[in-house]
Amino acid sequence: MTSIRQFQVTFDCAEPERVARFWCEVLGYVAPPPPKGFDTWDAYDLSLPPEERGAWFACSDPSGVGPRLFFQRVPEGKTAKNRVHLDVRVGTGLVGEERLATLQAECTRLLALGATRVQVLLADEDNESCIVMQDVEGNEFCLD
Repeated sequence: MTSIRQFQVTFDCAEPERVARFWCEVLGYVAPPPPKGFDTWDAYDLSLPPEERGAWFACSDPSGVGPRLFFQRVPEGKTAKNRVHLDVRVGTGLVGEERLATLQAECTRLLALGATRVQVLLADEDNESCIVMQDVEGNEFCLD
């Protein structure tokens, strides 16, 4: 059996480019250059049939370490809790008040980008603090 070394995370959403650009800001990811023969993504998009315009967008880790994120338009809206979510690891190695302050600072930054804070889960005997959030289309993720 071979090991899988790369994977892509795919988001179903209503506005792929909007959600992708949000995650670029969250993770420091970048959008790829437009396809060959096009100066901008808008120019590429306008070359497509109307029903295909804005149907997808992608972004990737500029260092090549993290997975590519792919965003595809779907007709239905989000109706239930995600079965899979991203943990944005901003507090790794931190504990107690220092960890919580770091998580809160990142939460404040992401709120300005359009995220929503859902719940602050404070540390207990088994787990450190984390903050449950939603992206610009309501997909859950955690600041961990």
